[in-house]
Amino acid sequence: MKRKITLKDIARELEVSISTVSKALKNSEEIGRDTKEKVQAFAKLYNYRPNNIALSLKNKRTKNIGVVIPDIVHYFFTTVFRGIEKLANQKGYNVIVCVSDESFDKEVINTELLANGSIDGFVMSLSAGTQRKMDFHHLLEITEQGIPLVLFDRVDDQVSCDKVILNDREIAYQAVKKFLANGRKNIALVTTESYFNVSEKRAEGYEEALLEEQISVRPELRLTLPYRDVNDNEIRKFFSASKIDAVLCVNEIFAVQCMAVVQKMGRKIPDDIAFIGFTDGILSKYSNPTLTTVAQHGERMGEIAAEMLIERIEIDEEKPFRTVIVEGTIIERGSTVN
Repeated sequence: MKRKITLKDIARELEVSISTVSKALKNSEEIGRDTKEKVQAFAKLYNYRPNNIALSLKNKRTKNIGVVIPDIVHYFFTTVFRGIEKLANQKGYNVIVCVSDESFDKEVINTELLANGSIDGFVMSLSAGTQRKMDFHHLLEITEQGIPLVLFDRVDDQVSCDKVILNDREIAYQAVKKFLANGRKNIALVTTESYFNVSEKRAEGYEEALLEEQISVRPELRLTLPYRDVNDNEIRKFFSASKIDAVLCVNEIFAVQCMAVVQKMGRKIPDDIAFIGFTDGILSKYSNPTLTTVAQHGERMGEIAAEMLIERIEIDEEKPFRTVIVEGTIIERGSTVN
């Protein structure tokens, strides 16, 4: 009896990407004829069966919801999951969670695994890898099969589905205006690579607030850091090169790490330099000084996402997709006020 194989097995054996295998098995025009024939022949030889039985189970509810999150380290994603599970359990649904670990390939594998009839619908946030590649074929296939999908926080317009997002641009604008009202003029932005759509929205709010006050947006006051394994030396070099009196960070991890570096450089917070970060997590509450943050209300966001998904599952009629915007809240602490 031939062993069962997965998309990952085929990709490894043929030395192609998981995305290529997935598209080749569905006769995508994006994949060359030779590659499609090779992938399909290999799949047939080893008795590969795609996870498309959800179509036959469309009207048989499992009372399970699939959740795919990019990371379990970030406090925000854990609070969103808590909200999803809370609402889902109240409605009689169980939750199956997978972590993409910011990987496009893992995200594809997770959705393929769950979309085999194990769940009634998905709640997910796009991984860094997916946003970098801008490849959403696995999500389009889910929606084409009639499986409800709700995206939260990290979303993209190319995927037609219900969405829950933060008012990233507006709340970043408010944070910078707070700095300006306190007399800060040399305001820096510490952000991620531009393919993170939430970071770009926050950057837009940062720039809007400065330009409104006729303050030029200076490239030397923007520090782009990798989302993992940030080097303190890079941060030290940035703060040594420019006179900065306030910093907006797109997450609390960046903010706490930057605060530690500038304090080692002899600068006092908030007297010499003030900080605001995003995500009102444990780090923010117990940093020294405590961090002024934008509360993203992750638990509420999760509840809304779960409610939207269950409504899609239980109501058969077609309705226009909705985008719900959750308004962030600035919580002031020691990094901006004494």
